[in-house]
Amino acid sequence: MKETPGAEPAKSRVTVARNPRASHDYHILETWETGIVLTGTEVKSLRNGKASIKEAYALVRAGEVWLEGMHITPYEQGNRWNPEPVRSRKLLLHRREIERLIGSVERKGLTLVPLELYFRRGRAKVALALGKGKKTHDRRQDIKRRIADREVARALKRS
Repeated sequence: MKETPGAEPAKSRVTVARNPRASHDYHILETWETGIVLTGTEVKSLRNGKASIKEAYALVRAGEVWLEGMHITPYEQGNRWNPEPVRSRKLLLHRREIERLIGSVERKGLTLVPLELYFRRGRAKVALALGKGKKTHDRRQDIKRRIADREVARALKRS
């Protein structure tokens, strides 16, 4: 079966972890797909689905982007070569993308939030988003809008 360039098979993306609170706590402005630097035992642990990015965030330090607060459970057969479960991990982006991030984060006061950790074509990737923190009244408006949408969908379903 011949595939068209740029088209991906349905099973080429395997999700390991998601951050459901990101869209609740932040207005998502822009997203990027980034690579991540990992050790061998960390990759094996990720393939077993043993990761959490709920409390993770990204920082720009010395012209590089680092992911902080991501927890990867140590691999059971990894013995002494297992790295720390929570440590700084480098994210791989192009230089121009990093320069754009530096401008947005430092000047505009925005935050870099990981949305999802997944494998694509055998490589670990992180969906990184540029977000602006929501205020309490913004969250309330989102909840009201979701309730209204749900009620409209129910009304349309009945008729």
